[in-house]
Amino acid sequence: MKQHANHSPATNVQPASFQSGCTRVVSRRQMLQIGGLGLMGLSLPRLLQADAIGQATGLAPRADSCVLIFLNGGPSHLDMWDMKPDAPDGIRGEFKPISTTVPGIQLSEHLPKLAQHAHRATIVRSMHHSVNNAHAAAVYTSLTGHDRGDNTRALGGAPGEYPAMGSVLGMLRPPARPIVPHVCLPYITKEGAGGPPQSGFYGGLLGRAYDPLFVLKDPNSPDFAVPELTLLADVSVERLGARQALFRDIGERFDRGPGVSAYDGMDGFRRRALGLLTSAETQDALRIGDEKDPVRERYGRNIYGQSVLLARRLIEAGTRMVTISWAPDANATWDTHGSNFKKLKGTLLPQFDAACSSLVNDLAERGMLDRTLVAVLGDFGRSPKINAADGGRDHWNYCYSLMLIGGGIKGGFVYGASDKIGAFPARDALVPGDVIATIYHLLGIPHTHELHDLQNRPHMLVPAGNVVPSLLA
Repeated sequence: MKQHANHSPATNVQPASFQSGCTRVVSRRQMLQIGGLGLMGLSLPRLLQADAIGQATGLAPRADSCVLIFLNGGPSHLDMWDMKPDAPDGIRGEFKPISTTVPGIQLSEHLPKLAQHAHRATIVRSMHHSVNNAHAAAVYTSLTGHDRGDNTRALGGAPGEYPAMGSVLGMLRPPARPIVPHVCLPYITKEGAGGPPQSGFYGGLLGRAYDPLFVLKDPNSPDFAVPELTLLADVSVERLGARQALFRDIGERFDRGPGVSAYDGMDGFRRRALGLLTSAETQDALRIGDEKDPVRERYGRNIYGQSVLLARRLIEAGTRMVTISWAPDANATWDTHGSNFKKLKGTLLPQFDAACSSLVNDLAERGMLDRTLVAVLGDFGRSPKINAADGGRDHWNYCYSLMLIGGGIKGGFVYGASDKIGAFPARDALVPGDVIATIYHLLGIPHTHELHDLQNRPHMLVPAGNVVPSLLA
């Protein structure tokens, strides 16, 4: 079985109240933060390099954006994607498999809506990695492709860690529209209640400038708001505009060639940062209340269903990547050591089935699915043996499943296979680095691309993993 290597950071963004139609101002402290947004830790050569990457690689993207639904805590592959109805009692579980739109592919009876999209999906049933105990390490491995082994580190923002896919995408393929490139919601997932934040969601070695925007208020709440994108306090928009003009004037005084300002790149990034605060695209995308009630009901009137709906709105508006981390802490949702079947049947699978199927359906109806990748990942699976904790299943990294839809992925396809009880890969085993490399490939970024940290040290984007051609349409 293949295994791999290394390193991701946190943000201080905390939402409160989104307001429209009011006088928008910003504090002096916030103005300094805004002036640095998208620039912290960046040198001019690095800014210019980011602009040239796409042209230099020669890799044509098959997807322009990605919605990552991360089932944080370890979803049970045996009760969702890889049913074992012929396994012995104590392994096969309580649920029955159902047919899908593809003959021969079956899913859990509690995923009936997703079963209607099987012809659009690839299910991988042969995932594995080295981390079995600590969620933090497994999450980091699954999100970045870097397997640091089974350890208890939950650094959640350490600058030496490898960046989230959305951070890399925001740097190398920034949005064409004035909108935030990478959003995470609805939680900064903790490693246990009250614990440190998990790794894998941040800018890491790229610097804090590439952290996502964290939207941490419940989109299902009647007073949902995102004040980070609303100007507050004591400095007007006009003064921000004047400051921007000053940046431009400074740039004109530093030439690096005929007719070209040495500060053009920096000024462009400042303009983009300021634009995020006043952008109609960003603010309109976040007005989830504009959605009709039947649409909101279809996604599910809960924090996760509405987060997935908000993700669709952001992707429509031009955001490159939205990550939904489906747990306030690692033990809160999919970590079903106890009452696995009750939790899956009563809450987790109905909510996930409604939200994910609605997302796929809406993207397909809008003609966006071909260019939007939907990736459903988890940190690992659950044990074949059912424990005595009211029918629970424990951590299981030795074999698990995931699902990919759209964005250049093959439809109606199952990759790999597990053994008779879902304990180990029986064919075509993959590690997270293979999946992450394939996702980057679809998004037009070579997994062999060399990143440089703030000390200008080189790091291969995914050194332990390869693109899997069989997953591509």
